[in-house]
Formats: sequence, C-alpha cells, structure tokens
Amino acid sequence: MDKMPKWADVVLIPLISLILAAAISALVILAIGEDPIAAVKLMVDGALGSTYGWGYTLYYATNFLFTGLAVSVAFHARMFNIGGEGQAMLGGLGAALVCLYIPWPHWSIALIAAAAGAAIFGAAWAAIPAYLQAKRGSHIVITTIMFNFIAAAVLNYVLVNLLRPAGSMDPATARFPEATHLPSLHDILAPLGIAFNKAGPANVSFLVAIAACFAVWLLIWHTKLGFEIRAFGKSEQGALYAGISPVKITMIAMLISGGLAGMMATNNVMGEAERLVLNSTEGAGFIGIAVALMGRSHPFGVFLAAILFGFLYQGGAELALWTKIPREMIVVIQALVILFTGALDNMVRMPLEKIFVTLRKGKA
Repeated sequence: MDKMPKWADVVLIPLISLILAAAISALVILAIGEDPIAAVKLMVDGALGSTYGWGYTLYYATNFLFTGLAVSVAFHARMFNIGGEGQAMLGGLGAALVCLYIPWPHWSIALIAAAAGAAIFGAAWAAIPAYLQAKRGSHIVITTIMFNFIAAAVLNYVLVNLLRPAGSMDPATARFPEATHLPSLHDILAPLGIAFNKAGPANVSFLVAIAACFAVWLLIWHTKLGFEIRAFGKSEQGALYAGISPVKITMIAMLISGGLAGMMATNNVMGEAERLVLNSTEGAGFIGIAVALMGRSHPFGVFLAAILFGFLYQGGAELALWTKIPREMIVVIQALVILFTGALDNMVRMPLEKIFVTLRKGKA
C-alpha cells in the first residue's frame, strides 16, 4: 500500500515545496532591502493583471510545456534528458527550413509542416545520445549535455555561413514569408468577442502545446507503448522478463522526447520571431527539467508548472523594470523551486508520509 494518497504526491508535495521556495525567496528580497509583499503584487499584476501580461506569460509557458513534456517522457523511461536545449535549437532549424524553402498557401498547413520538420530535427538530434546509451553504454545525462554545446556550434555555423541573407550582419535567417505567420491569441479570440491585447507574443502554438499534453497523456497511460515505457522505467529487469526490448524503449522514448523539444520552435521561431535567430531557445530546455520535476511528469502537472514558470519569467521582467530587484532574482527563485522539488524532495515527502501513515493507523 502507498504511504500517502496519490493526490498528496501530485499536488501537496509540490505545493509545499513551492511555499518553501517562496518563503526563502522572500527572505532574500528582504535582505536586499525590498518589500517582498510589494514584489509579489507587482509580479502578479505584471504577469496576470492584464491581457498584455497574460500574452507574455502564456508565450513563455508554451515553450516550457514542450520542453517539460519532452523531459517527462524520458523520465518515464528512467532517462534524464538534459538535451532539450540543443534539441529545441535544431528543431528551430528544421522549422526554419520548412518555412523558408517551401511555399505554403496558408499558415495552418505551414504550421503542421513546420511542427513535423521541427520534431524530426529534434528527434534526430536526440537519437544519437539514445543510440550511444542503448548500444554503447554511454550515460544519457553526459551525452545530452555535450550535445547541447554541439547543437549551439552547429546552429551558429549554419546561420552565419549558410542561411544568413547577403549583406546582413545579424546571425539570423531572413524573415519567413507572410503565409507562414501564425495568428496571435488576439487574432483567435477576436472573432469570439473576447478582447486580448495584440502586443503579446502568445499565439496558436499554445493550443498546439495543449494538444501535445493530451497526446502524451494518451501515449503514456492508454497505449501498449506507453505501458512498455513505464514498465521499463520501473524495472529494467522486469521489462526484460516481460519481453520488452531496452534498446527499443530507449530509442523510442528519446525520439519522442527530442521531437517534443524540437516542436518548441513552432512558438518561439515561427510564432514569435518569424525567423530563426541564434539564441531563440533562451534556456527553455533547462527550465523544462524543473517543469517536469514539479509536474511529477504528468501532462496536467506539467501544464500547471509551465504556467507557474511563465508567470515567474514575465513577473520577473516586471520586477527588474520597476524595482531595484535584479532580473537574476528570478533565476534564484527558479533554482529554489528546482532544489525543493528535486534534490530536497525527501525533506518534504518523508514527514508527510509519516503523517499519512499515522492518520491511517488512527483510523484503523
């Protein structure tokens, strides 16, 4: 029997971890001479108090949804994919090639093709570390970290030497054709009579990310492949006994993971910048790790965690703009969330387990 209910593991532990991280963050803000209550109010107003703020919060959340789902799928197969950053970079290259060199009659068709191109490039980049672990015994953590730097170097070379328009000094591609430009949430909601600020970068990719959450949920919990991935993640020896191939699961799980990370390009490359620039990922691949940890690798949890980190990103920008609190303070808060939801998980989990066991014995 489990020591605590499922809801406590999924909701209560992350919530307590978040409260602890917020409390320590408040102490740090006090230490630098600022009012933590005023800081929270400013963050909430800046990120959630207007449709302009929501536009940026949902834009960041969309990036984190894709990378969080990517890490989650690998987690279920007991693999730590830290290569989401590099896979997203190469996914951006795949989306850019599709948008630049194939004429599209409408954004909807271009979106499907670009998402496929981004997923293929991201999956291909993840396939190499997956093969090295499955066949050669290399550790997936080490290889995926290394491949982030290789991806950055490859993208830098391609942008500077191959895709940069003649006469341009900017390491970026030309702007994508008009037919590939994605509608913003303002464009989507206006026909429904819902007012949404047109200045925000949130776009239709947010709906694609929600669809990806639903697809991952179906895959992991309602398909044979998903069962095999979870079985392999729980016990490799048990999976072998059941006839599940470790090589097959390692490769498939990492291909799906890399494909999801690559699909982030539909938001930041195709939807917002409308061209491929050098630093388009902005660390979203690494934030995806925290999102997956906090969301307990469940798509619904990942969705909530992505919204939280989107709030932190946009709220942090407002703090840096209107107060003396540095932008790096948000990095500190993110680090504290990762610390409590990851490394110090047992610090919260073990006392809660004892409480629930005691309550269960009392009822008995």
